[in-house]
Amino acid sequence: MEPFSSTKQNHNNNNTLTKPSLHVESPPLEPSPLRKIIVVASIAAGVQFGWALQLSLLTPYVQLLGIPHTWAAYIWLCGPISGMLVQPIVGYHSDRCTSRFGRRRPFIAAGSFAVAIAVFLIGYAADLGHSFGEDLSKKVRPRAIGIFVVGFWILDVANNMLQGPCRALLGDLCAGNHQKTRNANAFFSFFMAVGNILGYAAGAYSKLFHVFPFTKTKACDIYCANLKSCFFLSIALLTAVATAALIYVKEIPLSPEKVTGNGVTDEDGNVTKSSNPCFGELSGAFRELKRPMWILLLVTCLNWIAWFPFLLFDTDWMGKEVYGGTVG
Repeated sequence: MEPFSSTKQNHNNNNTLTKPSLHVESPPLEPSPLRKIIVVASIAAGVQFGWALQLSLLTPYVQLLGIPHTWAAYIWLCGPISGMLVQPIVGYHSDRCTSRFGRRRPFIAAGSFAVAIAVFLIGYAADLGHSFGEDLSKKVRPRAIGIFVVGFWILDVANNMLQGPCRALLGDLCAGNHQKTRNANAFFSFFMAVGNILGYAAGAYSKLFHVFPFTKTKACDIYCANLKSCFFLSIALLTAVATAALIYVKEIPLSPEKVTGNGVTDEDGNVTKSSNPCFGELSGAFRELKRPMWILLLVTCLNWIAWFPFLLFDTDWMGKEVYGGTVG
């Protein structure tokens, strides 16, 4: 579940919008035209394209670099950890951002830039490791693995940094209009599906590296070159949709007078203070939840416990490398 205020905790792929934060006075807005909501929601396609590549290609790729099977799953801990820590922190500061560019757009731009850096580190991990003197004849290449893991974790953090403000911006554009909120949810889910389809399709095409012939190097074989090529497409798509949203959709900046220290001025002019503003507010929000909401959160948690291992391990890599089967 993702609230309009991006302060609340969220996992990478959840896509439900709820009401705005009650602790921050949002700029007064009328519901925006549907076309603006669609442009912002399209960012989900760029994010999900890269997420599909992560799920389908990165575990087999890191095996080629020589990481033990046992450690492969530990790399994926970054997703839930970053969702638990990064989104509340980014959301808290996004709600209180007084930039002249708005509250959400600076974080969307920064998240997109971080995704590009992470994708470069992942795609060029083998080349960078080789340039640092790594012996390609060895089965385990620790330098390449280290660069890959750093890039992988940056990518997960960047995705969380990008998606939270994106959903919060959708909430701002809806301005409490229930019909616009339903439309925003629908379009965000639609573009997530589009990104998944494009990402898995790109990862399944084994000759994509011919489009970018420079990706195949001494340290990077055909599989690695295909991975690079897929990520080039991912960067291009995310850059296109994020740039379109940042240019086309404008925000009303939050007045600095509305934010004081760790507190935020409410409608009556009172300042609310908190000794632990980010996670203190999160804890307070949990305490205020009613029983039906706790049940909903529990069901969501159990669904992800079952679904995420299925996405990660129900692959031909698992059948071949772990169970010793033959991939047709």
